[in-house]
Amino acid sequence: MTTIFDPEDEVLSGDTADIYLVRAQAILRHEDLNPIVTMEVFSNGEGLLCGMREVLALLRQVLPLEAELSALDEGQTMGAKEVVLRITAPYGSFGLYETAYLGMLAHQSGWATAARRCVEATQGIPIISFGARHVHPRVAARLEYATMVGGFVGCATPAGARLSNVSPTGTIPHAVILIFGDTVEATKAFDRHIAPEVNRIALVDTFKDEAEESLRVAEALGDKLWGVRLDTPGERGRVTPDLVKEVRARLDQAGHEQVKIVVSGGIDADRIGLFVGKGAPVDAFGVGSAVSSAPPIDFTADIKSIEGTPVAKRGRIPGITPNPRLQRIDLAETSPD
Repeated sequence: MTTIFDPEDEVLSGDTADIYLVRAQAILRHEDLNPIVTMEVFSNGEGLLCGMREVLALLRQVLPLEAELSALDEGQTMGAKEVVLRITAPYGSFGLYETAYLGMLAHQSGWATAARRCVEATQGIPIISFGARHVHPRVAARLEYATMVGGFVGCATPAGARLSNVSPTGTIPHAVILIFGDTVEATKAFDRHIAPEVNRIALVDTFKDEAEESLRVAEALGDKLWGVRLDTPGERGRVTPDLVKEVRARLDQAGHEQVKIVVSGGIDADRIGLFVGKGAPVDAFGVGSAVSSAPPIDFTADIKSIEGTPVAKRGRIPGITPNPRLQRIDLAETSPD
């Protein structure tokens, strides 16, 4: 049975593996060596574990059923040097995939950890991921998924939303507003043609003052307007707490208390802290490069025993590293999606 996290053909074939792992397989195969080893994977930094579902989907395809596998759950916090994954199996069944599973964990954990920092800064204000445009499209869905593991409530791409079993979030870009030549007309067209279950959120920074545009679209759409999004560029000073307060006050004075305010554009944990600290009435944030540009968290894989005999490279302690938090994985079960 296929799952949404099943590895791509390039991964299974070893095309994305470090070449020394490919050569290692060839050498051991010619020497008729395929011992049962215990491999431990540990994090080189603390953070939020992400990517484990994809790793387990890969290992379920390549490990024999008699292999032993244990791991931390997706979304758990992890400490530096903590073992997050332990594999006991014939080395030839999984040695080729070290590059893949370390990379899956490294990037997604880095993204999820950065997302969690933003979430903690909001003190409960929801965040939507707008970061897919900052990464290669081959990894965009994994980025979006990682932000959801980190606590975001929505993401922009259908592929990323599918991994998290949610609907993608988004309205219309500045391009459409520029083509229409008027924010209200573009928003009314959006309302005419897009499914009613999609929240009507109007961009209000394209042509006029943000407060003025907010009032115009609120008058035009009435109760159908869910919110306005402030995305003022850096050339105009970006969105500020005072601007949010003004827009909120003018909407309320005109009787549009139901209209929410979404803030985006260069938002990171520090900027979120500024808005929260100054009491700006933000209802949601859109965050992009603050997560997409987060550095990976390095992971290392070490053989710790061969045919039951404790081993390790110099500087590491031979034998199994105790971690009672690891959960046994049933290889006979299909990975849940």
